[in-house]
Amino acid sequence: MTLLELEDVTAFYGPVQVLEGVSLSVPEGGAVGILGANGAGKTTTLRAITGVVRAGGKITFDGKDIRGKRPEQVAAIGIAHVPEGRGTLSDLTVRENLRVGAYLRKDRKGIESDIEYLLDLFPNLKERYRSHGSALSGGEQQMLAVARAFMARPRLLLLDEASLGLAPSTAKNVYDAIRRLRAESGIAMLVVEQNANLALGLVDTATVLEVGRNVLTGTSAELRGMDEIRRAYLGG
Repeated sequence: MTLLELEDVTAFYGPVQVLEGVSLSVPEGGAVGILGANGAGKTTTLRAITGVVRAGGKITFDGKDIRGKRPEQVAAIGIAHVPEGRGTLSDLTVRENLRVGAYLRKDRKGIESDIEYLLDLFPNLKERYRSHGSALSGGEQQMLAVARAFMARPRLLLLDEASLGLAPSTAKNVYDAIRRLRAESGIAMLVVEQNANLALGLVDTATVLEVGRNVLTGTSAELRGMDEIRRAYLGG
């Protein structure tokens, strides 16, 4: 079953058109990657879904049109966004950040259970549970951003450049945890990532964007096997 579908989506910053007609779909429980160079429209695609930028075309979630909805409305229907730059609430502790993520939920026992699960998934956060967001390392902030988004119990998680600014070993640890989160929760994911090796190790399929358009779509294995993809995105 298709959970999210984009069909010929356009997007604008003021008068400037950034997306020229992007199409993709994310199945229930599936994971899809968006690859491309800087300026290709990857982040803008996520912003179009969440209502941050003005968009045209068709955007449906669970069969319902969501184009034009405000970001808080998109969050309320089950889409959580981990933006580039993480967006950690620096004046709040790890504990408080996690509880902010669950602000729409009423199931107190479920909230406590999810916090325990996430602290097991991200042991660094357990060690820093009473620390403020501003005191965390970049990797810990990224872990907290993912954990906070999951606390909303969304059906779809949008991840934007989760490895940005992280040391390779830290980025690998973050993606290992995200992979486990996907396997154990069944959550669907749409993943924007500059590090194609990390992305293709997580997602089932991916699409490559160039100047706001899809130019190539395939399974992770297919894309890894293409010479042009290896040269452009995999360092091979």
